[in-house]
Amino acid sequence: TNLYAGQILDEAELPLSFVALTPCFRAEAGSYGRDTRGLIRTHQFAKVELVKISSAETSDDEHEKLTRHAEQCLEALQLPYRKVRLCSGDVGFSARHCYDLEVWLPSTGEFREISSCSNTGDFQARRMALRYRPTEKAAAADKDAAAAPAKGGKKKKAKKPKPVLCHTINGSGLAVGRTLLAVLENYQKPDGSVVVPEVLRPYMGGVEVLEPQAKKTISTINACKTR
Repeated sequence: TNLYAGQILDEAELPLSFVALTPCFRAEAGSYGRDTRGLIRTHQFAKVELVKISSAETSDDEHEKLTRHAEQCLEALQLPYRKVRLCSGDVGFSARHCYDLEVWLPSTGEFREISSCSNTGDFQARRMALRYRPTEKAAAADKDAAAAPAKGGKKKKAKKPKPVLCHTINGSGLAVGRTLLAVLENYQKPDGSVVVPEVLRPYMGGVEVLEPQAKKTISTINACKTR
């Protein structure tokens, strides 16, 4: 969002949508000894960030769309998840509305957060002086000015509408480490092998099942013996 700091955009340009792969860091890997091992909470992880800059009138709709984009990633992976609307006590200081997407992890028998999508309203835009000039109000002002001539028969020059603060929406779609963990746990078979989600197979060279290393070694030995 800070790419547009200090700018005044036209409403016709909105919404602006961005996506980025960002490195994230935590000062502590666990919280009071919780999740200190494994991939649930790590010191450093990668996250696909989703960002939107919108008008005040459309920010709620854009928030729903952004959250839906993250949901579609989970649905494409066919991972069981739930959508949670946070109460005001759980929403971050800068946000006014937030959804958490939680994926099912069989190892712990619970849903864990994998994405958080927040509508921060004009909070961020106010700090970075990001505004837009409404177009509908400008058109209405032009029409009113043309219909109401000033004294002396001269028409008033229509005033441009004042810029107003943009709204910003951001979310993760998805936290890469936890997504990998969710895939491994939900697609693991009793023999230890892992079925590759269909949507990922083109990126895996067509591999459908990941076999345990020990099983691969035994298969290689047996193949050599038959030769």
